[in-house]
Amino acid sequence: MATITLKDAKAGFSALVDKASAGEFVTITRHGKPAAVLVSVDAAEAAKRAYRKGDGSFADHILAFPDIDEDVFKRNCSPARDVEL
Repeated sequence: MATITLKDAKAGFSALVDKASAGEFVTITRHGKPAAVLVSVDAAEAAKRAYRKGDGSFADHILAFPDIDEDVFKRNCSPARDVEL
């Protein structure tokens, strides 16, 4: 994910749109703090669909975005450690 200042974003907006169209998320900062993210139309549509559903788990919403590895959300089935009470 690229991060760029608002001033630099204004100067090179066309190149940023090309990056976003290629699937990269571009974070635009104002006064050193993230203010906006430029994303592709596909990513924005996926976010809209996930938002409209209004149900499902947080993981379902995250998985609606492109390029998310589904293995991240698999349950850890290893036994828990023993604890004396």
